[in-house]
Amino acid sequence: MATLDPEPIFPHDLRDAWPALSRDERVESFKMVPHATADDFFLSLSAQEQAELILSLAPGERRTWLRLLAPDDAVDVIQSAPADARDSLLQELDESTRREVQALLAYEEDEAGGLMNPRFARVRPEMTIDEAISYLRKQTREKVETVYYAYVLDAQQHMQGVVSLRQLFQAAPDKRVADVMSRDLVTVSEDTDQEHVSRLFAEHGLMAIPVVDADRRMKGIVTVDDIVQVVQEEATEDIQKVGGMEALDAPYFEVTFLAMLKKRAGWLLVLFLGEMLTATAMGHFEEEISKAVVLALFVPLIISSGGNSGSQATTLIIRSLALTEVRLRDWWRVMRREVLAGVALGATLGCVGIARILIWQGIFHTYGEHAVLVALTVGMSLVGVVTWGTLSGSMLPFILRRLGFDPASASAPFVATLVDVSGLVIYFTVASLILRGTLL
Repeated sequence: MATLDPEPIFPHDLRDAWPALSRDERVESFKMVPHATADDFFLSLSAQEQAELILSLAPGERRTWLRLLAPDDAVDVIQSAPADARDSLLQELDESTRREVQALLAYEEDEAGGLMNPRFARVRPEMTIDEAISYLRKQTREKVETVYYAYVLDAQQHMQGVVSLRQLFQAAPDKRVADVMSRDLVTVSEDTDQEHVSRLFAEHGLMAIPVVDADRRMKGIVTVDDIVQVVQEEATEDIQKVGGMEALDAPYFEVTFLAMLKKRAGWLLVLFLGEMLTATAMGHFEEEISKAVVLALFVPLIISSGGNSGSQATTLIIRSLALTEVRLRDWWRVMRREVLAGVALGATLGCVGIARILIWQGIFHTYGEHAVLVALTVGMSLVGVVTWGTLSGSMLPFILRRLGFDPASASAPFVATLVDVSGLVIYFTVASLILRGTLL
């Protein structure tokens, strides 16, 4: 009896189901994708997913899929693979690609050298336009996949200029490349940080940026496709840090349960120990609380307002530093601006707090004969705590950047914990000044 072939799976259906599938299910499903669309589906996967898939295939199949990748993409896959599997993956590449990949592996992952593709379209300055176009056709048939620009190099591979395909097709056939090329170049060195590279793409609107060494010899190109992934990874890492945890190294469902606990428990423990200082501060003012129990009613209100204002400020400054909207030298301008903002915001909240206490006192007689003084205490405390929270939240990222740390480490929960403790000190200090001789 004839067996029926399994029904093919369409790539978009598999893409939707992919995160929920086990490794074995992914392999079986991938084999059911039609050959005509399997390449595109494979290339749409992340480097981590590609590495896991390749390592799950039979040795004979690994070579086919690994050789489908450009050298810079192959580097990402090899770096995503377990250390003990990297050499075997390298051996699956052809000799010339292996040399290119090994050269790229020598660079740091977050540098332009680690992001670049060593295969790019090149022409000579003395070529005619027709010769250049013919040469470009030959390169794209052989190994160059991405042709945004043609880079003009001399015999020693020194960068001379760049010419777009539009310039080539518009120029007269007998003109020389040197006559139409642009000499106004945006380049990066091999050790340029990936964040700086991403800013250059945003500033100049380029599709690719050449990477050159100290002698202006061209080594490769970083394309906008590569940098989009970098920007996503950087933004994800910053958001996770701002949330008060270590950055995850993989998508959510691919991080093991124990690894997830480890990355989250560390910061939670630090924050918990920090919050213990809140109890210490409360204990220090135990006498004041026992005399005026009404003060304890507003502790959550005071410290949460300070924490929220600090979280707002630190989030704004972290993002502004990441986008270079604000630089280290701007700290004084930021401080002045945030102090004024803190006072204004604190005064706004203070007025609302005073109004709320007086209204409740008028209706329910909740706060006793000294309700006006209590309201004034809460209002003045809110001005002080919110101003301090805003100032702390805005300055902490600058301090961390100056010390060489990632400003995103100044997470919102960390700032909130810091302001909780200091907020109590401000609150009870104001209370002792205003309520002395009455409730205290």
